[in-house]
Amino acid sequence: MSRRRADSQGSLGPDDEVVPYSDDETDDELDPSMDEDGGPAAPGPDIQSSESSWSVKANDRDYCKRPEFQRKSFLCMKKSKYSGNAIRTYKYNVLTFIPMNLYEQFKRVANLYFLALLILQIIPEISTLPWYTTLVPLVLVLGITAIKDLVDDLARHRMDKEINNRKCEVLQDGRFQESKWRFIQVGDVVRLKKNDFIPADLLLLSSSNPNSLCYVETAELDGETNLKFKMGLKVTDEHLQEENQMAGFNATVVCEEPNNRLDKFTGTMHWKNDRFPLDLDNLLLRGCRVRNTELSHALVIYAGFDTKIMRNGGKTRFKRTKIDQLMNYMVYTIFVVLILVCAGLAIGHTYWYEDIGSKAWYLFDGKAQTASYRGFLSFWGYIIVLNTMVPISLYVSVEVIRLGQSKFINWDLQMYYQEKDTPAKARTTTLNEQLGQIEYIFSDKTGTLTQNIMAFKKCTISGRSYGDPTSAEGVTLDRGRPVDFSKFPYADRTFQFFDHYLVTCIQSKKDKDILEFFKLLSLCHTVMVEEKEGELVYQAASPDEGALVTAARNFGFVFLSRTQDTITINEMGTEATYEMLALLDFNSDRKRMSILLKFPDGRIRLYCKGADTVIYERLSPQSRHKETTQEALDIFANETLRTLCLCYKDISQADFQAWSRKHKEASVATSNREEALDRVYELLEKDMMLIGATAIEDKLQDGVPQTIAKLAKADIKIWVLTGDKKETAENIGYSCELLTDDMQIHYGEDVNEKLTIRQANRRNNPIAKAKKTKEPFFSGNEKNALIITGGWLNEILYEKKKKRRRLRLRRLGKRPSPSNPQDNQPQDDIEKEMRQEDFVDMACECSAVICCRVTPKQKANVVSLVKRYKKAVTLSIGDGANDVNMIKTADIGVGISGQEGMQAVMSSDYAFAQFRYLERLLLVHGRWSYIRMCKFLRYFFYKNFAFTLVHFWYSFFSGYSSQVAYEDWFITLYNVAYSSLPVLLVGLLDQDVSDKLSLKFPKLYTPGQQGILFNYKTFFISLFHGIFTSLIIFFIPYGAFLQTMGQDGEAPSDYQSFAVVTASSLIFTVNLQISLDTSYWTFVNCFAVLGSIAIYFGIMFDIHSAGIHVLFPSAFTFTGVASNALRQPYLWLTIILTVGISLLPVICIQFLCKTIWPGVGDKVQRNRRKYEAEEEEEERKKKPTAFQRGRRSRRSAYAFSHSRGYADLIASGRSFRQRPGARRSPQDSIREVPQAENI
Repeated sequence: MSRRRADSQGSLGPDDEVVPYSDDETDDELDPSMDEDGGPAAPGPDIQSSESSWSVKANDRDYCKRPEFQRKSFLCMKKSKYSGNAIRTYKYNVLTFIPMNLYEQFKRVANLYFLALLILQIIPEISTLPWYTTLVPLVLVLGITAIKDLVDDLARHRMDKEINNRKCEVLQDGRFQESKWRFIQVGDVVRLKKNDFIPADLLLLSSSNPNSLCYVETAELDGETNLKFKMGLKVTDEHLQEENQMAGFNATVVCEEPNNRLDKFTGTMHWKNDRFPLDLDNLLLRGCRVRNTELSHALVIYAGFDTKIMRNGGKTRFKRTKIDQLMNYMVYTIFVVLILVCAGLAIGHTYWYEDIGSKAWYLFDGKAQTASYRGFLSFWGYIIVLNTMVPISLYVSVEVIRLGQSKFINWDLQMYYQEKDTPAKARTTTLNEQLGQIEYIFSDKTGTLTQNIMAFKKCTISGRSYGDPTSAEGVTLDRGRPVDFSKFPYADRTFQFFDHYLVTCIQSKKDKDILEFFKLLSLCHTVMVEEKEGELVYQAASPDEGALVTAARNFGFVFLSRTQDTITINEMGTEATYEMLALLDFNSDRKRMSILLKFPDGRIRLYCKGADTVIYERLSPQSRHKETTQEALDIFANETLRTLCLCYKDISQADFQAWSRKHKEASVATSNREEALDRVYELLEKDMMLIGATAIEDKLQDGVPQTIAKLAKADIKIWVLTGDKKETAENIGYSCELLTDDMQIHYGEDVNEKLTIRQANRRNNPIAKAKKTKEPFFSGNEKNALIITGGWLNEILYEKKKKRRRLRLRRLGKRPSPSNPQDNQPQDDIEKEMRQEDFVDMACECSAVICCRVTPKQKANVVSLVKRYKKAVTLSIGDGANDVNMIKTADIGVGISGQEGMQAVMSSDYAFAQFRYLERLLLVHGRWSYIRMCKFLRYFFYKNFAFTLVHFWYSFFSGYSSQVAYEDWFITLYNVAYSSLPVLLVGLLDQDVSDKLSLKFPKLYTPGQQGILFNYKTFFISLFHGIFTSLIIFFIPYGAFLQTMGQDGEAPSDYQSFAVVTASSLIFTVNLQISLDTSYWTFVNCFAVLGSIAIYFGIMFDIHSAGIHVLFPSAFTFTGVASNALRQPYLWLTIILTVGISLLPVICIQFLCKTIWPGVGDKVQRNRRKYEAEEEEEERKKKPTAFQRGRRSRRSAYAFSHSRGYADLIASGRSFRQRPGARRSPQDSIREVPQAENI
C-alpha cells in the first residue's frame, strides 16, 4: 500500500525539522518583525526585551541583592528574585508535620465526620454509645496514615539532602574552595572536574581542552548518553585560565529570564568595555555531567529552581485514582442515606412517644421534654448509632492494601534488571489499582523504546549484499558464528559481524570496490579522535557516524587522526595521509555529506554519503549496479535498518580550481551564506559513481515489539511523543511494530486539512454543531496512523497563531477583536476547544500516533488533551528531564531507571529499567491490584451495611429510641478485629488467574478499562445485599426468640442473649461470605477466616466473664451472657439457619453466573490447569533463535535524521590548536563515545 510522505520543504505549513517554541516563552521571543499574518510588524512603541531584566555580575554576590532585583514575597517582606541553589521537594519539617498532616487528613470528609461524631458522643443527652467506640478507630486511622506520610517524606528529605550536599569548588576570597551545592549563588565562579555533575546553569568560561571545548553528557536531560560539546568564548578562553585571572573577572551578563527552553539561550556579556554575544553553545545545563574534560571554569547564571531542568519539571500534581474519586462520591451517598434514615427514625420516635411513650408509666424518665425535642435528640442519637455505615476503617485498610501491593512490585524478580542491578520501584503507594485501568500510554523514544545504540549490520557493494551468516567460501548459513576480528590490531572487540566471506574478500584485496567502500567510510565523516592509553576514542556527531567509522576500523580501515586540513588512516596495515580540500557537512536540507580529498599520488576525489533519495538524483548515467543496490535498499528497509548510499567522483585539477574560487566567494557572502554554499556544493555533487550502501540497526530495547503487541491486544493505545526528527521517529515506529504495512499514515498537513473542513462545516451548518453524535474522520475498516510534528501541532491547536496575534495586538496597543471566520482563526474559546476535541477524536481513531519534534511542554499538553476530552486513564513513560512534565501530567508516571539520568525517575510514580517491564506492571500487577481493590471495596461496603442495618430493624421494636442491637464492645471491635483480616488478605493476595495466564490473555485487562468491577451499580448491589443479610440476621433470631423455652425451662429471649445470637450469626456470615469471594486460597487466608471467628469467641467470652465485670462494672455489663446463651442447642440451630439462608442465594447466583453467563476470566479460570500445562510445554520447547527482523516496506533514511556534524569545528581548526604546556588529557579509556547535536 502506498503511503504519502509529508514533506515540509516547499510547503506553506510549519517546518517539520524545527522544534517549536514552548508555552513558557515570553512574547518577545517570537520574531518581532513578523505579525500574525507573516508580514512586517506595524510601527508602534518599542517593546522592552525581557533580556534586560536578568543581570548577573561575576564574583559579586551582593549585586543580586540590590533593591531593583527585590520582589515581594509575603505581605510587605521582600526577597531577591534570584533563587538559591538549594532545592526542596519535601512537604513537612519538624514543626509543620503534625499540624499540616492533620489538616490534610481532615480534608477527607470521612475523617472530619468521625471527629464531629466524637464530639457528639461526649454530649450526655445525645450519646448512645461510649466515646471510645469512635476514638479508637479514628486514632488508629490517623496514626497509620501519618506514619506512612512521614516515611514518604523522609525519603524526599534524604534525596534533597544528597543533592544539596554534593561538593563543588567555588571561587571565594581569591581562591577555589570546596563548597556544597546549596551554598552556590548566582554570580559565583565554579571549577568543575571530569565526571562532575553540573550544579547549576553555567556560562562556560574556559576549560583544559583546546579553545575551551567542554564535553557534557545529557543523560539526566534527555536520556541520551551521547556526548555534546560546549565551547567558551574566545576572549574568556584567552584571559581566564589561572586562578588569579578568575578572581579578577568582573564581567556582567545580561540575558533572558529563566525559562524551560532546553534548546535556546540568548544573552550578552559586558566586559572590558566590549560586548560579546552568548548562545546555547556557551551554556552548561544543570543535571548534565562533564566528560572527557579535565578542568573547566564557569559562571553561575541560573541557580536552583530557576535552572532549565527544574523549570521543565512542571507543577507537582496530586494524583488520585478513579476508584478514590468514586469511593468519595459513594461516601457522600452513604451520608445522604444516613441522614434520611436518621431523619425517618427521628420522626418515628416523635410519633411513637406521643402515642405510646408518654402514656407508659414505666418509661417515664422524669424529664419534661416534648415529643419533637425527643425526636430531635433521637436524630443525633441515630447518627451515632448508625455511624458505621460510613466506614472509618475503610481508608486505613485501603492504605495497607496499597502499601502491600507496592511492596509486591518492588519484590518482583521478573522486573529486576540484572545488568544494571536495578529492581522495579513503586515510588508511590496510592495509585496501584489505577495501573489496571490504563487506556492510553504516552512514551518517549530515545532511551525508552530504543537503547540509542547503533550497530553496523549489513551492506551492499557493487550489487552484492553482505551481512547474513556466510562462510569464508561464500556459502549462506542458517546460523553463523561472529567473525573473529582479533587479527586486526585496532578492532573494537564489542563489534559483531556474521559474514566471513566479506572479511575474506577484504584480506585478499582482489575486489577494489570493497576496499574503496571501507576507505570511504574511514575518510568521509566528521568524527574526532583521541588516543588514550593505547585506545582510540571516537567522538562522533551522532551514534550513526560512530557506528560507520567503527565498522571500517574493524575491517582494516582505521581512522587515526585529523588536523584542520589533513586526515590520516591505516589502510590494511599501511598508514596514509590525505589532504582535505573541502568538507561539505550534513544538514536537514542536503541530507548528505561529502569530503573532497587530495590523494598522496595527486589525484583529487570526492567521497559522498547520504540518503538514497538525494544520492540517486546525482548519480552519473554510467554508474553501475543502481538497480541491484535499489533492491538491496528495499530489503534493508523491510528490516527497518537505517540506510545510507555511498558514491565517489574523480575531479580534475582545473575543475577543482574553478570550483574553489566559487566556494571562497560563497563562504564570505554577507547575506544568505548558507544558501550560497548549498548552491556551490550542488555544482560538485553531481555525476557521481555509486559504490554501495550501508545498513545500520537502531537497537530497540529487548522485547519492545512484543510488549507493544501485547498491550495493543489489551486495548491499550500507545502514542510516541519525541523530540526526534520525523523520519527517525517513523523508522522506530516500524521497528517496534507500532506502525505496520497495512496502516494508512496521515501527516500534519492532511490532519490540518481534515480538521479545517470539519470546522468549516460546523460554521456553515449550525445544526451539525448542535449534534452530540460525531461522524468519524476515517471511513472503512482500514487501520490508520497519525504522524505529526510539533510545528503542525501548534498550527492545528492554534497555539502559534494565538501567540503571534497577542504579540501584534500588544504592539499596536489594541485589544483582541473577533476573528474573520475565513482566516482559519478560532472565533472564540469554544471553537478552539472544539478544534482540540476534533484533533483528539481523530487521533483516537488511529491505531498509532507519533508526535515528533515536540517540546516538553507540548508532550504534557497532548496528555492533558486526551485526559480532558476522553476522560481516559493515561500513563506516561520516559527517561529524561524532557519527559518530566509529561510524567507529572499523566495519571500514572513511569520513569526508566538504570541509566545515569535519574530526573524522570525522581518525578515518577513507578520506575524500572526496561520498557518491556511495563507489560508485567500493567497486565499482572495493575490488573491484580484493580481486581483486589474492587473486591475489597464491594465486600467492605457489604459487611458494614449488613452490620449497621440490624440497628435499623431493631428500632421498629424499641420505640425508635436509639437503642443499639449489639453490645458496645462488639460495635467497637467489629471492623478492627472480627472482620478486617480476611478481607485485608483478599485485597493483598487474591488473584483470579496466575501471572502467566494474565500475560497470555491480555483481554482479561479490559474490565478495568471499562470500570465494570466497581461502580455505582456494584455499590448498590452491595447495599441491597447488605440490606438482605441484615434482614435475615435480625428477623430469623427475632422469630426464634418469640415464645420459646430453653432446655433449663428458662426463656432465652432476653435482649442480651438476642444481641449475642445476632452478633454470632453476623460474624459467621461475613467471614464465610469472603470465603465464597476468595479466588486464590493460601494457608494465610484460611487461617484469617478461622482465626477471625476464633478471636470473636475468645474476646466475647472474656468480656462476658465475671472477673472483668468486677474490675470495670460500668464498661462490661453482659456478665455471663455468652456462656448462658451459647450452651442452648436451640440457639446454635438458629445461628446455623440464619447463616445458611444468608449465604444460599449468593451461592446460587455465583453458580448461575459462572455456568450460564461466564466472563472471559471465568472461562480462563475454568481451563486454568490446561492453559498452565500448555505454558509449561511452550517453555520447554523454547530455543534461542537467530537474529531476525520483521518484514517492512519502509525506506529507513538515516540521512534524513542526521544532524549537522563537526565540519565547522574541524575547518576552523579550533579543536586542534594546543595551548603550550597546560593541557592534561583525560584518563578514561573509552572505545567509542558517539555524540549527537548540540542541545
